[in-house]
Amino acid sequence: MTAPRELAPFRADHVGSLLRPPSLLAARQEHAAGKITARELRAAEDAAIRDAVALQRDVGLRAVTDGEFRRGSWHMDFIYQIGGISRLPGTLVSQFRNAETTIEFTPPAIRVTRPVSMDKTIFGDDFAFLRSVAGGLSSPGGSPPLVPKLTIPAPSMVHYRSGVRAVLDESVYPDAEQFWADVSAAYAEEVRRLGALGCRYLQIDDISLAYLNDPAQRAYISERGEDAEHMHLRYISLINGAVAARPDGMTVTTHLCRGNYRSSWVASGGYDFVAEALFNELDVDGFFLEYDDERSGGFEPLRLVPPGKRVVLGLVTTKRPGLESGDWLKRRIEQAARYVPLDQLCLSGQCGFSSTAEGNALTLQEEIAKLRLVVQTASEVWG
Repeated sequence: MTAPRELAPFRADHVGSLLRPPSLLAARQEHAAGKITARELRAAEDAAIRDAVALQRDVGLRAVTDGEFRRGSWHMDFIYQIGGISRLPGTLVSQFRNAETTIEFTPPAIRVTRPVSMDKTIFGDDFAFLRSVAGGLSSPGGSPPLVPKLTIPAPSMVHYRSGVRAVLDESVYPDAEQFWADVSAAYAEEVRRLGALGCRYLQIDDISLAYLNDPAQRAYISERGEDAEHMHLRYISLINGAVAARPDGMTVTTHLCRGNYRSSWVASGGYDFVAEALFNELDVDGFFLEYDDERSGGFEPLRLVPPGKRVVLGLVTTKRPGLESGDWLKRRIEQAARYVPLDQLCLSGQCGFSSTAEGNALTLQEEIAKLRLVVQTASEVWG
C-alpha cells in the first residue's frame, strides 16, 4: 500500500455540490416571494454551510466545499456575474435522460453586450466564509486541517450551448478571436484574485470536454457551423490561459460532467475522443472523471495520463440511492490501475449531488453513506 497523499486532490475526495437541506430551500422560496430579505437569506445559507462543512469533516473528507448552497445552478450563477454578459430568456430546450424518462426544460440564455471583463471577484465573499468555517473546525483525531475547495464553471460554459454568433453582439466583437482572448483573460483575473484570498484548491467544472466525446454532441456543434473536431482544443487553450499564472501552491483540477440534473444526464461516450489532448495538454493537476456506469466507457484512455497527473475515479454514483459494494469499487480501482499507476489514482463520487438547487433523487442519509463509502474504500486501498 502507498502512503496517503497530502496534496489535493485527496485519495478520498468529492466533486462539490451537496443536497440542499429543506430549511434552505424554504428560505430561498421565501426570499423569492419577498417574505425575507437578502440578509436573512444569507444568514440561512451561512447556517446551512456550517452544517455542511461539519458533515464533510465528520465523514472523513479533507477537502470541504460550501455545497454550492448559495447557487441555484452550478454554472449560471457564476456566468451571469462576468462583466459584459447579460441574461436573456432561453429558446433552446435541454433534454436530460434517465432510465425511466426524459426531462425537458429551457434554461435562460446569455448575450455578450460589451467586452468581457472580470469586474469583481465572483464567489469571493463565499469563499472567504467557507475558509473561515473550515479553519474554525477541528479535525477529528488530530487529522490534518480541512482544505476549503472552491468550484467554478469552465470558461467554455460561456459558449458551448449556443455557439459564438448566438452569444455575441457582432458590434461588440466583430472578431470572435478577441472574444476568446477576453474570456480567458477574465478568468485569469478571477484565478489571481481567488489566490489572493487564500484559495489553494480550485476546481474548474466542465461539461464540454465530456460532451464532445458523444458523436451526437459533435454533430450538434457541426450543424451550427462550428469545428466539432477541434473544439476541445479551443476549450483546453481557454482553461490553460485562465490558470497559467495561478499562484504557487494552488492546486487546480477539472471535473468532466455529462450532465447532472435531477438524477438525469445528457451525453454518453468514453473519453477516447479528447483523451490525448485532455491529459497531455490541459494544464491542471488532476482530473475528476465520471466512471459510475457504461455511459463513461472503459479505463483504456487512462493509459495516456502522464506522470505527475492525478485521476479521481468517480465510481460512486450520485444519481441513484443504491450503495455500491466496497469490493466492487476495489476491483474497479484495480482495473484502472492497469492503465495508470495506482499512486496517481484517487476516489470520489461520479458528480455532485445537487448541481442545481433541485438536487438528485437521494436522501441526506444516502448522500452521507456514499461519502463515507468513498472515505472508507480509499483508506483500505491506499492505507
